[in-house]
Amino acid sequence: MTNSNGTKNLFNRVWDEHTVRTLPSGQTQLFIGQHLIHEVTSPQAFQMLRDRGLKVMYPERTLATVDHIIPTLSQARPFADSLAEEMMSAIEKNCRDFGITLLNLSDKRQGIVHVVGPEMGITQPGITLACGDSHTSTHGAFGCIAFGIGTSQVADVLASQTMALGRPKVRRVGVNGRLAAGVYAKDVTLHVIRKLGVQGGVGYAYEYAGEVFDRMSMEERMTVCNMSIEGGARCGYINPDQTTVEYLRGRPLAPQGAAFEKAAAWWLSLASGPQATFDDRVEFDGASIEPTVTWGITPAQSVGVSEQIPAVGSFASDEQAGIKEALAFMDFRENQPIKGTKIDVAFIGSCTNSRISDLREAARVARGNHVAKHVRALVVPGSQQVREQAEQEGLHEIFTAAGFEWRAAGCSMCLAMNPDKLVGREICASSSNRNFKGRQGSPTGRTLLMSPAMVAAAAIQGAVSDVREML
Repeated sequence: MTNSNGTKNLFNRVWDEHTVRTLPSGQTQLFIGQHLIHEVTSPQAFQMLRDRGLKVMYPERTLATVDHIIPTLSQARPFADSLAEEMMSAIEKNCRDFGITLLNLSDKRQGIVHVVGPEMGITQPGITLACGDSHTSTHGAFGCIAFGIGTSQVADVLASQTMALGRPKVRRVGVNGRLAAGVYAKDVTLHVIRKLGVQGGVGYAYEYAGEVFDRMSMEERMTVCNMSIEGGARCGYINPDQTTVEYLRGRPLAPQGAAFEKAAAWWLSLASGPQATFDDRVEFDGASIEPTVTWGITPAQSVGVSEQIPAVGSFASDEQAGIKEALAFMDFRENQPIKGTKIDVAFIGSCTNSRISDLREAARVARGNHVAKHVRALVVPGSQQVREQAEQEGLHEIFTAAGFEWRAAGCSMCLAMNPDKLVGREICASSSNRNFKGRQGSPTGRTLLMSPAMVAAAAIQGAVSDVREML
């Protein structure tokens, strides 16, 4: 099927097809095709329904999993943390009462919400998808519109399968050329955020396009779209292509047989055509990107591994106070090389980088090496299926032989709403998505974001290292 969109990009086409009506506020009442929920942002939403005597309108369009608060070491119930146990009991009761499928710890499909949706084939091109989690933008890798929403909006979607949203503008983010060896999707997305800023995407959806994204696997595309929100964008997406189709083929909840071929033809027809218009365009050269490491307290505060931390005076005057704050919190100085920064903890995991390809790349670095004596290192698969596949491939043996802890699936140290936390002023090399103050469980703990392979290299060397020297 050929693309007949004319000047309409994928985002606006999908938005228009899901528009119920324009509200008096000027916002759109948007139909939400798929809804994902987890144990942290759903309890209050269900209570809102109970208070109003409402049912879930389409329970078959909502899928629940548990990920944020679950321990990744001992998962015996009741959990040691009483609040975590309370949240688990609440989602179990709510899903029972309202007829929603729950991927509980006993379900082999359980995992991080943004890992299991694509694994199961729920995430498909051309749909709208919402979840009470900011990194829902991950699903845009499939050419759908995927939004993170707040708890009151979770209640709206449960009750009506719709929500009110203002239509964002669309920016085309082009990255062309060829990435060097040792440069990953994480480096690309950190580079884009560094250049455009954490507020650069406010009011926009990002369409990622160009040779670099065309060559990426679906898992790499998910990493890029995952961090759209960190650049301020409402969501991010990549046009569906044959890579998308082949990833979805045979997934349990994707169409099967002839229905799949029909769906695939429609998916491919959604892509923004050569005449598609955008509200803004930016271009980057993929060949100029190197392994990237954050040095500050926002994902935009990053440098290439061979670079120095920038001088305060190199920033605009209205940014300089924030730069000084970041340097003081991190205990870094201007013009200090990022390479060689000693670390205490290494974390490979999160909805950004816990898929099988991430673990394979980290294992390549870990193989035959050992974690530095002073470093505590964790590998946390994104789902039970990822964990099982990694174990079938023997990756867990590579990690444990190298001195990494091999954990059960969950969000773990990404946000530390569970026992996996930094202590005091520890510095963590992390494959997660946020380096905010206190993000990893200690108000004074410090986070350096990087790719899983870079985290593995830092764990082994005991300090920030250039993974290209180890591959």
